[in-house]
Amino acid sequence: MQSRILIVDDEEQLRSMVAATLARQNYEVILATGAKEALDWLDREQFDLVLSDLILHDGYGTDLLDRLRATQPQTPLVVVTAVQDIGTAISSMRRGAYDYLMKPFERDQLLTTVTRALEHRHSVNVTLTYRENLEEIVRARTKQLRQAITDIERSYDITLEALGDALDLKDSETEGHSRRVTAYTIALARAMNVDMDRVKVIARGAFLHDIGKMAIPDSILRKPGKLTPSEQVVMREHCERGYEILRKIPYLKEVAEIVHSHQEHYDGTGYPRGLVGDRIPLGARIFAVADTLDAITSDRPYRNAQTFDVARQEILRCSGSQFDPTVVEVFVKVPSSLWVDLRREIESKPRQLAEIDEEVQKYVISQV
Repeated sequence: MQSRILIVDDEEQLRSMVAATLARQNYEVILATGAKEALDWLDREQFDLVLSDLILHDGYGTDLLDRLRATQPQTPLVVVTAVQDIGTAISSMRRGAYDYLMKPFERDQLLTTVTRALEHRHSVNVTLTYRENLEEIVRARTKQLRQAITDIERSYDITLEALGDALDLKDSETEGHSRRVTAYTIALARAMNVDMDRVKVIARGAFLHDIGKMAIPDSILRKPGKLTPSEQVVMREHCERGYEILRKIPYLKEVAEIVHSHQEHYDGTGYPRGLVGDRIPLGARIFAVADTLDAITSDRPYRNAQTFDVARQEILRCSGSQFDPTVVEVFVKVPSSLWVDLRREIESKPRQLAEIDEEVQKYVISQV
């Protein structure tokens, strides 16, 4: 394919000589007699090289240089200059001109400069093509990696759901509770503008909060009546048991901390470690509100479910003692209708973790 060269010079004899020399080398040559005509060409056509006199009757070669840098940045420009304009020519190179030819010049010098400039353009194009291809490869690989990570996380979540289902079989009181409290926890975390990656960790912590009950004897876990003081001590061990189950799995390290702390109180009166304030992981502080919300609004053997408004008042009453005031402040701004609708949707059919998050998004984004 022929290289297209724009020659800009208001000296007819020089313009003709340069055009004839380049045409004999099988270059496609376009001629312009001044800056305006050259600028019109640059607005309409693409060129591989521009040869321009530095001083024209209606402008300057630097005007063409500025236009090229804006519209055809890969196209080199070689300025043609007289001896007295050498300083301006060098200044043009600093502004982006590829090279300069000093009048008068020999045909061989012209051809050498043109060849070198066109090779430079070719190298630039090759580099740009390589960079674009590389960027496309990186984008494709990144997409594949993200999909692989998503698939791995999905596989992990399926495993977590199996653990949750196993707990439901062991403790009928938790049936549906884990999914509801997970939905409430996600909604509250989103309302607090928690980072999305962190929301996923918190959601898994909420879903697995009672996993330690797998290690509690059935005689205590499924006892219909009130637990004795010694049985209560054993039951409270479920926080540490859950932590021990999860902490050795790198993927669940942060989740394990939430499980370990989900019965802590903001004022330090909780268990198992008596943590105070911000020493309790944020996920556990959010979960504590969501867990109480579900407990109050669910049927229990010793009482019927109460309304979400009643739950709101109780949570507000315990702000600063059992609950983090910052979390409660956000919670009370969420309309009760959101929690009602969310509970209804989660209970309408079994939801997987990813589906719970999608369901939450519809309500939080529209109402909070």
